[in-house]
Amino acid sequence: MPAIKTKCVWDKFDSREDGLRILATRYIPRGCPKKDYDIWMANLGPSERLLKAFLGGKITWDEFSRRYRAEQMGQDAKEANNPRIRNSGQKFTLRLLKRLAGSQQVTLLCNCASDEKHCHRHLLKGMLEAKSL
Repeated sequence: MPAIKTKCVWDKFDSREDGLRILATRYIPRGCPKKDYDIWMANLGPSERLLKAFLGGKITWDEFSRRYRAEQMGQDAKEANNPRIRNSGQKFTLRLLKRLAGSQQVTLLCNCASDEKHCHRHLLKGMLEAKSL
């Protein structure tokens, strides 16, 4: 059954096993060739401000996790010209990825080390695997 998995963008890849490879970082890592991912979705990465706060030790992993989820779900974002749209489309992107993962393998990529447990790609995977979005 198709699923969602996570990997470091620098790990060796197999297009048959990885399926759709999504680079989920705000910036493309320096020296990362385009052939190593299928699509770059900068909006899936944490904001620069949030990432700097975490990497700088100013917030805990739990706080980072909470704020990253809030960023992705657009809890405070509203589209000024259309009050019916409350999350600037991010929730729609997450729903699309969840649907894609139901029919094909999806691999979320980041430049954190493979064994890094405190990486947003794991949070993103959990969000996509949740029952509701």
